[in-house]
Amino acid sequence: MGAFNTGNPTLTEKIFDKSLNETSNAFGVMSVRGTINKFGFLLLMVMASAMYVWSVYKPETQGTATTLMLVGAIGGFVLAIVMMFKPTLASYIAPAYAILEGLFIGGISAFFNAMFATKYPNIILHAVGLTLGVALSMFLLYNFRIINVTNRLRSIIMSATMGIGLFYLIVWILGMFGVNMGFAFNGSLLSIGISLFIVGIAAFNLLLDFDSIEKAAEMGAPKYMEWYGAFGLLVTLVWLYLEILKLLSKLNSRD
Repeated sequence: MGAFNTGNPTLTEKIFDKSLNETSNAFGVMSVRGTINKFGFLLLMVMASAMYVWSVYKPETQGTATTLMLVGAIGGFVLAIVMMFKPTLASYIAPAYAILEGLFIGGISAFFNAMFATKYPNIILHAVGLTLGVALSMFLLYNFRIINVTNRLRSIIMSATMGIGLFYLIVWILGMFGVNMGFAFNGSLLSIGISLFIVGIAAFNLLLDFDSIEKAAEMGAPKYMEWYGAFGLLVTLVWLYLEILKLLSKLNSRD
């Protein structure tokens, strides 16, 4: 069961193990193909709602777009927490989560697009392309076993992911007390190096997600866990996109 250790808090051993105690015959059995299909569906929903907010984001309607972005961020977070405790509801909640996440992603993307409209007009297109390219590369590396998810690799990625989470938490807390942590967000070489490291860890988390989904399918998890696995994969992909977008913005903020 150690194979379920992952840096993604949505795809943990406890959640998949709990699902195995359900009556799988009543729901059917989880498959990797089914999970990938559902992930594709969720991704389309994210893109649709993101494009809607993108179209709304204009100088005269910026307030509306910002509200939609905040609703997406808060609502998506709440639904993610609910799914982590009630994965049996994933088939109902995951699509709603994807829509809300799209509102958030669309708002963030429109904001960065406006910020770099002159200096880097293709920042969003490049961020999306790099995200999909990295995700596909990690899938191929995992699928053809070019990189094997060993216990050692899993431990390293998990430790690094927890370290990143702690780093962001410290920056956030210090920021509340007026402590400037600009080195983490400006265009300095240190800041760019930090972003490159985080992008790398986010990418390697995809390997752990693929491994968790495959192991769960092999163990005969209930059918509804396909939706949950797709949701967990989407969480990592969104994180990867945001980190790549942040990295590109830093690279183009240098004097």
